[in-house]
Amino acid sequence: MCAMRQTRPERREGPSLRRGHLVPESTYDQRLLDRRGPADWLHMDPWRVMRIQAEFVEGFGQLAELPDAVTVFGSARTKPGSPDYELGVELGRALAEHGYAVITGGGPGCMEAANRGAREAGGVSVGLGIELPFEQRMNDYVDLGVEFRYFFVRKTMFVKYASGFVTLPGGFGTLDELFEALTLVQTGKVTSFPVVLLGTEFWGGMFDWIRSSVLDRGMISETDLDLIQLTDDVDEAVQIIAEADGRRGARLAAERRAVEREAVEREAIERAQVETQ
Repeated sequence: MCAMRQTRPERREGPSLRRGHLVPESTYDQRLLDRRGPADWLHMDPWRVMRIQAEFVEGFGQLAELPDAVTVFGSARTKPGSPDYELGVELGRALAEHGYAVITGGGPGCMEAANRGAREAGGVSVGLGIELPFEQRMNDYVDLGVEFRYFFVRKTMFVKYASGFVTLPGGFGTLDELFEALTLVQTGKVTSFPVVLLGTEFWGGMFDWIRSSVLDRGMISETDLDLIQLTDDVDEAVQIIAEADGRRGARLAAERRAVEREAVEREAIERAQVETQ
């Protein structure tokens, strides 16, 4: 029985689980983006829109009442007990002790480590899973897990419900998430949103390349480098997030006061106009 469990293919598709011969040969993302073959996709895409809409609704519904949260990225291939894994556990614990929920991709490696640290510290541990051609199960330290079919829906949830990103060492997926976050901040799509790289030995070479090649060729501005915070200190990473949170809270409070003041002034003007008629 155990041998069958180990060899039998398995895949999650949103809220569903398929095993054995019921596992399809392609994923929803592959079928959405594939324009080869017959033109019947022209008739199927409107229905896909409904499924995408349903994923957004489900994600918003599940995550809307989270406390302030931080999204943690990092490699799924990091082994338990390794320095990067232990760093992830320490980070998850520190974020939870500071009152933040911890959001990860819900998989193994660095994601598991951050979820584990948050869970062991009594915090809220969240995993946002994704359908992949190979099965990647939700790790055991996730308290709230949401499975997605489409990467872009999942990425929206990573940003919408987070006060910032902390990025542990990782591969292509981690780099994709990192640079998408930086692009959103650079273009003003999200504001007061810190992006912290944890691990100077791992990230230092990339940062030097950005400075020496990308900046030197005028492809980014000097101020764009300030969007990236590089550290080895977990407490410093949490402090960067907390300070940005404080600035955002102060800005929102000021904007609220300005709106209220404007409403009072407008009401006074309207009252004066009525009295003079």
